[in-house]
This record gives sequence, C-alpha cells and structure tokens, in this order.
Amino acid sequence: MESIISILAKEFIKSEQHVKNVVDLIDEGNTIPFIARYRKEMHGTMDDTVLRDLADRLTYLRNLELRREEVKKAIAAQDKLTQELSDEIDAARTLAEVEDIYRPYKQKRRTRATIAKEKGLEPLAMTILEQRRDMPDLAMLAGAYIDAEKGVETAEDALAGASDIIAEIVADSADIRRRLRTLFMNRGQLTSTAAKDEDSVYSLYYKFSQPLSKIQGHQILAINRGEKEGYLKISADIDREWALGLVWNDVVKPGSNASEFVRSAAEDGYDRLLLPSMQREVRAALTETASEGAIHNFALNLKPLLMQPPVKGHVTMGLDPGYRNGCKVAVVDGTGKVLDTAVVYPTFGERQKDEAIAILEKLVNKHKVEHIAIGNGTASRETEQMTVELIARTPGVSYMIVNEAGASVYSASKLASEELPQYDVNLRSAVSIARRLQDPLAELVKIDPKAIGVGQYQHDMPQKRLDDSLSNVVEDCVNAVGVDLNTASSPLLARVSGLSGAVAKNIVAFREDKGAFNSRKQLLKVPKLGPKAYEQCAGFLRVRESKSVLDNTGVHPESYAAAEKLLALCGYKLNDVANGRISDLQARISAFGEARAALECAVGIPTLKDIVKELLKPGRDPRDELPAPILRTDVLDIKDIMPGMILTGTVRNVIDFGVFVDIGVHQDGLVHISEIANKFIRHPSEAVTVGDVVNVLVLAVDTEKKRISLSMKQAKK
Repeated sequence: MESIISILAKEFIKSEQHVKNVVDLIDEGNTIPFIARYRKEMHGTMDDTVLRDLADRLTYLRNLELRREEVKKAIAAQDKLTQELSDEIDAARTLAEVEDIYRPYKQKRRTRATIAKEKGLEPLAMTILEQRRDMPDLAMLAGAYIDAEKGVETAEDALAGASDIIAEIVADSADIRRRLRTLFMNRGQLTSTAAKDEDSVYSLYYKFSQPLSKIQGHQILAINRGEKEGYLKISADIDREWALGLVWNDVVKPGSNASEFVRSAAEDGYDRLLLPSMQREVRAALTETASEGAIHNFALNLKPLLMQPPVKGHVTMGLDPGYRNGCKVAVVDGTGKVLDTAVVYPTFGERQKDEAIAILEKLVNKHKVEHIAIGNGTASRETEQMTVELIARTPGVSYMIVNEAGASVYSASKLASEELPQYDVNLRSAVSIARRLQDPLAELVKIDPKAIGVGQYQHDMPQKRLDDSLSNVVEDCVNAVGVDLNTASSPLLARVSGLSGAVAKNIVAFREDKGAFNSRKQLLKVPKLGPKAYEQCAGFLRVRESKSVLDNTGVHPESYAAAEKLLALCGYKLNDVANGRISDLQARISAFGEARAALECAVGIPTLKDIVKELLKPGRDPRDELPAPILRTDVLDIKDIMPGMILTGTVRNVIDFGVFVDIGVHQDGLVHISEIANKFIRHPSEAVTVGDVVNVLVLAVDTEKKRISLSMKQAKK
C-alpha cells in the first residue's frame, strides 16, 4: 500500500523529503505560521495556504487509514475477511469507497432481506444469483425451502424472500454504487419546483433544472435553504434506462432460466433501495462541495478585509448610526484610547440634526479629530449626510463608511465589558467602529469571524469546518503582520503562533504588573509560557522598546547570531540598522555572494533573504504597502448616479457570481462576473479581492429596488 508521504508528495507535486519534514514538524507540535515563516529550508518555501491544505489532507488520509483498519477488524470478527477483500479495502482511495465495501457486512436494522435470511432463504438467493445454465425450474428449486414454521408456506413465498435478498445484494454492491455514483454526477439532473403558491426570494428556482455536472455551488446552497424553509421541492434524477442498464450489466447473466428473475430483483433493488440512497448521497456530496467552496470563498474575502491598511496614529471619531436610540459617538486617540463619548439624534428632525452637528463640531475641535468612521448599518445614509455637513464646518476632516458587521456582537461580549466597563453597550459599538478604521486587524480579531459578514450562507455551513477555516485565516493574518507585545490586547495575542487564550491573558497581566516588556527574552518569565511556546511565538511579537533592534523585526531569536554575522560580513553593526544606515546592504551581500553569505551565517538562502528584508525595514507593517483606503469629504445619493458615470469604489464582498463595490452610495453596486475582466475568469477572486480600490462604469440604476449595476472592464476602455 502506498505510503501517506508518497501520496501527499504526488498530490501536491512536492518532494517526499519536504513533505516528510512538514509532517514531522506538525507532529512535533509546530504551528503552520511558524513552519511557513521559520522552517522554509525544510519544506521548500511552501506558503501557509499550501501547508494548511497539506495538513488537512494529512488528517484525511490518516483518518482513512484508521477507518480501513477498523473495517477490516469488524469484518474479521465475522470470519469473512479474505485476502482479496483486505486488498480491496487497502486500495480504497476515499472514505466513501471504504464504506461501500463495508456496507454488506455492516450491522443493519431489520430489512426485508434480513427477515428472508432469518427464514433460511439466503442459500436459495445465492443459488439463483449464480444463474447457471443448467439451473432447474425456480419453483421446483424454491420448493425445498418451504417451511411453515418459519413463515415460508409456498414456493412463491420462498422466491419473494430470495428476491429481497438479491435486491439488497445489488444495492450494497460497492462496484455498482461506485459506477452509479459516477453516472449520476456525469449525467444526472437536479430539478427544483415551487412548493408554495407565493412569491419569495427563491422564485428564481420555482422552475429550475440543471445538470449535476454544471450546477454552481451558490445554486445548491440557495436551493437547499429554499427546501429547508418549505418554498422548494427538490429532486435529483437520472435516466432510468441508463441506470438500470448499468445495474443489469453487472448482475444479469444471459442464457439462464434465472436471468429474468435476477433482472426483476435487481430492478426492485434499484428502485426501492439503490436510487433513494444514491439521491441522498449525491445531494450530500453536492452540498459538501458547495459548502467547501463557500467556506473557501469566505476565507478568501476575510483575508484582505483583515489585511486592510490601517489609518494609524490619528484621532478618530466613530459613529454608530441609529434611529430610535440615536447615533452613538466615540472619539478615540491615535492608539484607540477613548477620549470622549456622546449620543446625538440627527434623524429626529431638522432642529435635532443641527444640534447634533453642533455637538460633533465641538468634539472635533476639542480633540483635533482628523477622521470619522461611520458604521454602514441602519440610518447610515442620514448619518453620512450629517457628516458631510459637519465636514463643511471643519476643514481637513474626512470620513469613511466602515463595515460594522459584528460590532454589536463585540459590544455585548464579555471581552467588551472587560475592555470598556464604564461605557454603555451601544457606545462600545461606536468605539469599535472608530478602531476598525485605525487598525482593522486588531479590532476584528475580537469578533467571531462568521459575524464579519464577507460570505454567503455561513449559517448553512458545517460550523466546525467554517470556524476552523476562518480561524486559520485570522491566525495567518495576525502572524503575517506581527504584534506589538506592549500594546496588543489578549484576543490579538491569542492569535499569535503558539499562544493560547490563557497564556495571552497571562502576558497582559504580566505587562500590567511588571510594566512594559523590554525584550523578547522576558517572555520566558510569563507564567505557563515555556520554551516551546516561546519558540513558536517570539518571531511574531515586536518589542519596540527593546535595546536590540532585532526584537522589533520578524527575525527569530534563533537567527539573531546569523543576523549579526551577516551585518559584520558587510561591515555593519546593529546600531546601523536602528539608525537606518544600511541602505546598500543588499548590494554588499551580492558583492560578497549570497550563497557564500548564507554558508558563513549557517542559514539557508530563504532565511537569509528574510533576515535582509527585516533588517532593511525594522518594524515594517506589510499592510502599509497596500493601496490606502478611500476617505471621502462629500456624499452621493443613488439619485445622483447616472448610467455612463465612471466612479472609484472599494470592493466590499466577492461572491461566486460577482463583486459588490462601495461607490460612496448607501447601496453597494454589483459588478457581475461577466463585467469584471476582458478575459474569461472562472471566479471573481481571480481578478479582484475585498478591499481593492477599483474604477467602475455605471451600467444601470434602479432607484425603486435600490440596485446599481456596474462594470469594471468597461471602465478601463
């Protein structure tokens, strides 16, 4: 049997040695971010996405191996395990194939076939199934099994029981199931019809039919939800003659007087047992594939949202719009510390709006507010209009609409009550909105990723799989950016490689008790943070206050000696890094020879390159290299939008059939996938990501339904 390492190497097109190294590193308790960043030589510079996919596949293959052994033991316990069957189980490439093989041996609830077996009719069924050419008359053959005490009173009773047994054998055949499953996926059809005589969001699927091979993931998820809510009736079907032909070809042997009997029994097995089972399996498989696609899409959108460039170091006002409870206001300083709060009521009337603007103007002038973050929820439109009027009185101030998804979840959480105990739940939302503009990553890590709202059908997904996938994205983003050890919250620290929630809280408690950390090494004094955790986390934590500039870089402590050796080879000292006097470091390394430098420093070339990158920009934030977010000073109404206009906007969501773009109107516009690029793309994510700043041409505006149709490709002409 092929080894797991060999299978992974072929599937990922990597060397077996690199794959083995990754598996060993995972088994030793190393995190994916640590492996990706600090063990590049061992795995050939695979990125974190590939490493996570490899880890997932490793888990699946190990579970498959475990299940193979469990099935073999279960069959062996029945004294039915042959070498041929054992080899067949070992050759199974998926869990579904293993279960197909095990199906005939699995303990079943009482069926018509098991009842027939209890009556002693299995030998009759097996004899008939052989379909020998010299088979005697079936009625005569069945006569030998008449037994009134067992409930077999006539030959017809015996033959009926034998038919039930054959039907179940056909339905349990691993080979038939495998080939029928393939036939279903290649030639099957999914049909959806209305279950109620009323309009709904599912009306598109009231008369819907699509080949299973072509149906899209978002269609599957929409149809499933429509069925669950009682609006749709769904069926997965295949041409009956094709399917029966496949079954008959497998079990019917021509030329025997038992052939027609077996044909009829196989047809019964198909209609009564096999078809319903296949329909359930096929729909489950389609749903699983669609769910994986949606989870992948969710993760794809979440990453750029978390990695949006921060607007750091500016006094910011957060506005949480609302009607009945007013607009909640919070002013925070450049570090996110709350300076002031208020509640204004701009939607209560013109007088109240003027009063609100006057209050906000005082706060802007008092605290020297530079930016305003407005939540995009209820009353956002009116709040934005008020903000534009405010900005007219306070030149130099700009605003941005911020996705407030999850802000209410955070404000009512235990964490928010610990961070902001003196503030009302509603005011906490305003604080969160302000901080989201300042540092989206640091604020969004406090919220369940599912509540951030950058996907579709998240409540229909397998929740553990979704949670794991999104948590991995958050972890990768946090570690890619790095975390300031002396300012990070415990939720942010808990996302750092190697740190648990409890250890993260211990770091914050240690910091509050002993004062700011002055070196990475000081982490080893934190309770429950041992050498292994230190190894995993140290490179991702920044200590700006440290005397060693290396503590404020992505250089791992294990490579400090290599970094200093490299500097010495090029005629520099550590102080030169802190003072920015190593601008020609790369040129000196090239002159010395990169391979030779790596050898002298006892590191691989990938690690050497990473060290150089960090030395040239100590304390760098990779998000700063991305396009800055759009800050506005005016507002557009949907009535101001006309077809033919070219506008600049920010991508808010990427879904299967297009992207939603914020163009400064309360309603995001939709760019259909066909209007994204001048070339064929299978998915919008091939051309655009959340947070991208794009130019769009307005194609159509429906003010009544509040829909805006946009084109990216036509805006480039």
